[in-house]
Amino acid sequence: MASKSSALTDRRSSAGDYLKFLHAWLRKPRQTASIVPSSPHLGRLMASQIDPQGGLVMEFGGGTGALTRQILATGLPRTHLEVVEINPGFARNLRRDFAGVSIIEAPAQAVLGQCTGGEGAYQCVISGLPLLAMSKTLQSAIVSEAFRLLRPGGAFIQFTYSPRPPLAESVADALDLGVERIGTIVRNVPPATVFRYRRAADIAAMDSTQLAF
Repeated sequence: MASKSSALTDRRSSAGDYLKFLHAWLRKPRQTASIVPSSPHLGRLMASQIDPQGGLVMEFGGGTGALTRQILATGLPRTHLEVVEINPGFARNLRRDFAGVSIIEAPAQAVLGQCTGGEGAYQCVISGLPLLAMSKTLQSAIVSEAFRLLRPGGAFIQFTYSPRPPLAESVADALDLGVERIGTIVRNVPPATVFRYRRAADIAAMDSTQLAF
């Protein structure tokens, strides 16, 4: 019964999210980028990269809250989650639906001065932003801001509708980042692939620790 109830809740949430996303896309198609919100399956895969007891998490591009729900479903305290959403309508709905979660109504490349934790305080940044549709300059600004927020060893989690990494290779190289493919969700519409970016120095340090054992 519990699984049926959960599935019904997912379907109702998805239907409501779709209508909100469609309305936002019709008003500002470039800003919203897609008429379909992320599926619960995709959200669960992205949220699986979070340690519920590991400290602060930042979400870029909260939208209708599809990813936000899955992040909180891990058991992460609401006071440990901050969500960045530039669309005023989405931001208003997020504040209503997720009491206790800090909603930052600002561009993702300029949140450091408005966040609670500050520089180097976050275990993870989870992004639903359409990086592939952005210029390399904007990609660099957003991901640079993410890594200013992240503590050593922290990860930037991004999904994309393409099988290739969402961040331009030249941008990743300039920021000295390594990338890993986490998985693909074919039940998303369209299918989506999740990637994890870390500082190359952090990856090298973890590899050397594993070799020591």
